Amino acid sequence: MVQKKIAVVTGASSGIGAATARRLVAEGYHVVAAARRADRLETLVKELGDATAVVCDVTSDESVAALATAVTALDGKVALLVNNAGGARGLDPVATGSVDDWKWMYDVNALGTLRVTQALLPALEASGAGTVVTIGSTAAFTVYEGGAGYAAAKHAQTALVGTLRLELAGKPVRVVEIDPGMVHTEEFSLKRLGDQAKADSVYAGVKEPLVADDIADCVAWVATRPQHVNIDRLVVRPIAQAAQHKVVREQI
Repeated sequence: MVQKKIAVVTGASSGIGAATARRLVAEGYHVVAAARRADRLETLVKELGDATAVVCDVTSDESVAALATAVTALDGKVALLVNNAGGARGLDPVATGSVDDWKWMYDVNALGTLRVTQALLPALEASGAGTVVTIGSTAAFTVYEGGAGYAAAKHAQTALVGTLRLELAGKPVRVVEIDPGMVHTEEFSLKRLGDQAKADSVYAGVKEPLVADDIADCVAWVATRPQHVNIDRLVVRPIAQAAQHKVVREQI
């Protein structure tokens, strides 16, 4: 009897995480949807059917340990981890940036990825065909004014991913990084800026920015390649965004 493939998705309560959970269930995975908001997770899992909700805060060692315990208790092999939990706070310049905001961004983006990966790596390796996908950002390799704290956290995250790939060479675990540019989701810019009008202005005039489903499609594609194929880094932007500082906006 073939064991069910388990995929763990962090930050699954909305946006890219929720879209990825939906897509992976369609690809035949049993999805463990992990996030802080229990009510949203329960709604998502009811929709998905073949899924398990686990409340998890990736900034907490204890919470991540509980996630690992819940995942390994399931009947199946842990084949895929999607490190999606993350976020940004503020657009302050370096001179006046909030140290607390910088700490939070580093904790949730870099250390959150570290905690969850460490906790689930034994199970991924034991599966004989594991994959770690980390959702980074084009900020992982390009800085921009007002984005130093987020870029620093994402640079740290990409350093973690690249080092992990080297350290796992020869073991049955692929290490993949997906770096999106401008993705229009319901919460990312709102949480970053704390104001709906400011959040809307980020995407104003941009014809067809990426949406969460576009990134979920990328996750499904890299995860379903033959196991000997490792997509080291996939950079994906809307056609309207040639670079961090080059975005085409239509008159509105």
